[in-house]
Amino acid sequence: MRYEGLDELIRDAMQEERAEARELLDGMERTVTVHLASHPAPRSWWRRWGEMLLGPRPAARFAVAGAMTAALLIGFAAGRVWLPSGVPMLETGGTLFAVAAPRAEFVAVMGDFSAWQPIPLEDREGSGMWTAALELPPGRYEYAFLVDGRWVGQDPVADEYVRSFGEFASVRYVKGDT
Repeated sequence: MRYEGLDELIRDAMQEERAEARELLDGMERTVTVHLASHPAPRSWWRRWGEMLLGPRPAARFAVAGAMTAALLIGFAAGRVWLPSGVPMLETGGTLFAVAAPRAEFVAVMGDFSAWQPIPLEDREGSGMWTAALELPPGRYEYAFLVDGRWVGQDPVADEYVRSFGEFASVRYVKGDT
């Protein structure tokens, strides 16, 4: 069953809607443009912070720069005095592998020296510092840590890093006795 003239009625209704919308939109572009021009662009948080901190006087800029420099120097000095220095040297020889994992239950090191089979590390003091000393002949070794089943391939004390199959591995060079 087809209604004669249905297409014409739909076309007429659409033309009426477009005419009404055109009347509403005619002045809108100008209204929006005037509104946007009357409001200045907001300053970035960085600029507002700088203006608040430094103020309009140049002397304030030098005072802030001096205070920041003093804070950095005090921070570096405090870090050298109160923070522990790196991994201790081994008296018995061997290559020390250490990782900080305070909440871990199982930590291991694995690498091409073990055919990528995990070698468990120990946390003797319960401090969260897991260590193992391995006797390795001189050479280049790729390795990673396994912390509660999670791959940790970027050791901060590594000589370099490599990326294979989407994962990082650390590289350590073991030197002979000199």
